[in-house]
Amino acid sequence: MPLPEDHHLTVIAETYRLLGDPTRLKVVLTCLEGPIAVGDIARATGASQSLVSHHLRLLRAARLVRGTRRNKQVFYEVEDHHIASMLTDMLAHAAEEHEPDEDDIRG
Repeated sequence: MPLPEDHHLTVIAETYRLLGDPTRLKVVLTCLEGPIAVGDIARATGASQSLVSHHLRLLRAARLVRGTRRNKQVFYEVEDHHIASMLTDMLAHAAEEHEPDEDDIRG
């Protein structure tokens, strides 16, 4: 596979940098199930509403989540199936049993 163009690499690196914050990652994972309000995200993640709102602004700017206004509330969900697939694949990878290879055994 050829390397992506530099500007695409920058987007990918920024995406992983944003997801490197555990609270921000929890916020995105909470949005996987479908549209959810800020207050519900705050309760699910154990973070304050103001912190969740701050993280959502960053995640929206990076096109990782999108918000839809319904009356006075905004409901958030992951931006598209690419983001959802990436996150669910990483969750599956993290949950796999790790078999130590020879380097791990030899230490």
